[in-house]
Amino acid sequence: MPLVLTWHEIALRLLLSVVAGGLIGLDRGEHGRQAGLRTTLLVCLAAAVAMIQTNLLLATTGKTADSFVTSDVMRLPLGILTGMGFIGGGAILRRDSLVFGVTTAATLWFVTVIGLCFGGGQIGLGIAAFALSMLVLSGLRWVDYYMKQEQHAILLLTTERDAPKQEEIRAAVQRAGYKVNLAAVTYAGQTQRELEFRLQWRGLAQMADMPPFLRELISDPHVVAVQWKLS
Repeated sequence: MPLVLTWHEIALRLLLSVVAGGLIGLDRGEHGRQAGLRTTLLVCLAAAVAMIQTNLLLATTGKTADSFVTSDVMRLPLGILTGMGFIGGGAILRRDSLVFGVTTAATLWFVTVIGLCFGGGQIGLGIAAFALSMLVLSGLRWVDYYMKQEQHAILLLTTERDAPKQEEIRAAVQRAGYKVNLAAVTYAGQTQRELEFRLQWRGLAQMADMPPFLRELISDPHVVAVQWKLS
């Protein structure tokens, strides 16, 4: 970082931060993600302003080296990153076994780093980081879309007390390519029972709706009700 900044350099750093934060925010906003245009733009711009302020403070005369306290202006960007860590942690939500917001938190933290690069005058590094972030967020989205993932679900069946047999249900599920484990059996009175199965399989996330094999179970006259819950 140069000790003396011109307004031309400051304007260039702020402009690049606005472009990088804005484009990343537009990419996330158009896909309905959290941390959209305004959020990423403000985060990147705030980081850049903080780093410019640090750059401007480099030329100031602090206390002498043998004094009790010395000035360390580089603590400012470190504090920015620490604060963004707290904000990113607040963006992560957990619901049962599902975790949401990890990519949002990582995006906010990475946009902060990009802003620090531009604000500190590392233009080449900032542009490279911005290009890589766009590649990861946009270019690799199709990989996530088409990549088979391990998924879990709970199958709840209300059936007659003695039919269909558990072995028949398990066979029908396994023929469809699912791993199945019986989790619980509850008998309701003298005529019905409730079966809970935990299923595991690998498939596309966007195709995790009710599977076709449930039609076979629903058509069984001994099956009273079927409930399918992703977990």
